[in-house]
Amino acid sequence: MKSNRPYLLRALYDWICDNHLTPYLLVDATGDDLSIPFDFVEDKKIVLNISPSAVRDLDLSNDYINFKARFSGKSMNVYFPVGAVLAIYANENGRGMIFQEEEQEVEKENESVSNSEPEKKETKKKKGSHLKIVK
Repeated sequence: MKSNRPYLLRALYDWICDNHLTPYLLVDATGDDLSIPFDFVEDKKIVLNISPSAVRDLDLSNDYINFKARFSGKSMNVYFPVGAVLAIYANENGRGMIFQEEEQEVEKENESVSNSEPEKKETKKKKGSHLKIVK
């Protein structure tokens, strides 16, 4: 099954913009294959304003987020994998969603449980969600 993260990101982005608020992304800056303004990274994370007035050519695809923006007066093409997004929220009120775990990590965890305890595979129920609403 495909990850629901890119679909949720697009929906929340639209919802935040439709309410005339500013969409911000919290991104993990430690991964590979990303191009971000590393001068603005704090605690291995970066917060990016992705409002229509702050970026150009925003592409919220299923695999990568890509846009052009200016940082300290310099134009930059920013891109990073969707899996690096830790949260999307409205800057004005903090409402949005936190992504607590990579879906791949959840799948690996489920595989290790099913490999170590095959007889419990059918009765094991997934507890809770790996997503949390920020109020």
